[in-house]
Amino acid sequence: MDAKPVHDEDHHHGLFGHQTGGNLALAFFLNLAFTLIELVGGLLTNSVAILSDALHDFGDSFSLGLAWYMQKVAGRHPTPNYTYGYRRFTLLSALLNAVILLSGSAFVLVESIDRLFVPAETNAQGMFLLAILGVIVNGFAALRLKKGRSLNEKMVSLHLLEDVLGWVAVLVGSLVMMLTDVTWLDPALSIGISIFILINVVRNLRQALRVLLQGKPDQVDEAAIRQALADLPGVVATHDLHIWSMDSEYMVLSVHLVVAETTDRSAWQDLRHRAHDILADLGIDHATIEMEYETEACSWCE
Repeated sequence: MDAKPVHDEDHHHGLFGHQTGGNLALAFFLNLAFTLIELVGGLLTNSVAILSDALHDFGDSFSLGLAWYMQKVAGRHPTPNYTYGYRRFTLLSALLNAVILLSGSAFVLVESIDRLFVPAETNAQGMFLLAILGVIVNGFAALRLKKGRSLNEKMVSLHLLEDVLGWVAVLVGSLVMMLTDVTWLDPALSIGISIFILINVVRNLRQALRVLLQGKPDQVDEAAIRQALADLPGVVATHDLHIWSMDSEYMVLSVHLVVAETTDRSAWQDLRHRAHDILADLGIDHATIEMEYETEACSWCE
């Protein structure tokens, strides 16, 4: 049996580098500071749309803070208790954030529906100024993280871009309310933002649960892996193939390769190395390969 990472060390160091942590830290402090401004502004303008987005941004701040911390934890070396390392700890922030956003968005949704039938007067000019600030702050944080190389930074960047779109909606809505007497537009925007958040939270929660349940990652082509291994000279058959992810980025695989009886030690080693190279090209970061002769009974097979 052979198990080893199939990508070089520089690749993994980049995933948990100082630049990634710095970008997440900057996004966290910017988002937290603006959330406090947004909360006060929402109360002063009496806007449930802004208050709902403040709740969303609080969830973002919580998520960013945890992501920043878990990014450091995930880079720790394996221990006797955590033999795969701490990569899966990054999923905790996603699950906790999902719980906060689901409960908070449901609360805001109920309040907004009530205001839809009994509209309250809002300060459209204050909403307009906060919306401009929201676009600037969230846009800057999103652009900063967009420059990052890790998938973690890119996903957070996309999440912040969603915030920018939400503030654009508030900006347009406040302009309409300044020019007309459409008081129901504020709760309507809040309902739209809340539904948008809930849809994305449920989608991300499903992805996190799939990783925890060790489902096959969508970005890995199992059929291509089976075919590539089967096409290796000397391989008679493959079986007991399992593919899962530690954190939606780090891909793990285990497989049994059945080889011909005529395979000698040198050919055996060469075949194993070629299999690792193929798996690396197909997106696998850590592979465990067990090789057996075709007349050898597999103790793990039914």
